[in-house]
Amino acid sequence: MAGVNSFQLKTVVFDAPDHRGLAQFYVALTDGEQKYADDEWVTAFTGDGWRLGFQAAPDHVAPQWPGQEHPQQMHLDFQVADLAAATAEAEKLGARKLGGGDTWNVMADLAGHPFCLSANEQAEPITTFAVNIECADAGLLSAFYAAMLGYKVKHEGESAWIGTQEPAPMGDIVFQPVDGYNPPRWPDPAHPQQLHLDITVDDIDTAELRVLELGAARLPGEGENWRVYADPAGHPFCLLWGV
Repeated sequence: MAGVNSFQLKTVVFDAPDHRGLAQFYVALTDGEQKYADDEWVTAFTGDGWRLGFQAAPDHVAPQWPGQEHPQQMHLDFQVADLAAATAEAEKLGARKLGGGDTWNVMADLAGHPFCLSANEQAEPITTFAVNIECADAGLLSAFYAAMLGYKVKHEGESAWIGTQEPAPMGDIVFQPVDGYNPPRWPDPAHPQQLHLDITVDDIDTAELRVLELGAARLPGEGENWRVYADPAGHPFCLLWGV
């Protein structure tokens, strides 16, 4: 799923005080598989191929949905064949129901991150629909990610939806405007990122020029093969190379 300039959405990453426990939760919820684990990081895949990362955040401040004092920032949307059964299974694994409607429920995972279960006519018990990003202006933020990743705009209105030409894991991002949007202030632990996206590139210097041109900002974080940026709404994301 290489986009323009070979940008590729690689991983949706969760902050958690117990990163191993949260990884096990999502593996069980999605009939997925854990691929790697150490004291700081776990890599897992959902049953339908989304790559999830879980990083240790001992001082993690949990979101308190639906308010913006401690916002969720991002969440995962899942589609399920049987909403009641999927909700019961999530609760059995330790999730809490936060709200919902006739065809959807908002749940909180073991670290307090909200996720959505939505009823859908499908054979699979659960599939990953999209990563959903909060913002003040859905059109502005969706244009940034569409240009960076080479995704097409699938819906544009009050909210926005972009994705790959053909359905694929990591292939859909939804942008949800919220009143009084309160952006992360990474690395301030009092205003956490909650989730972030890891994106691979071929050439970091060329890629950095591109994301800055599109409206990103450089943040004070980097390693041998990664650098941290903020999107136009303030959400941190990482560019990785040589991985």
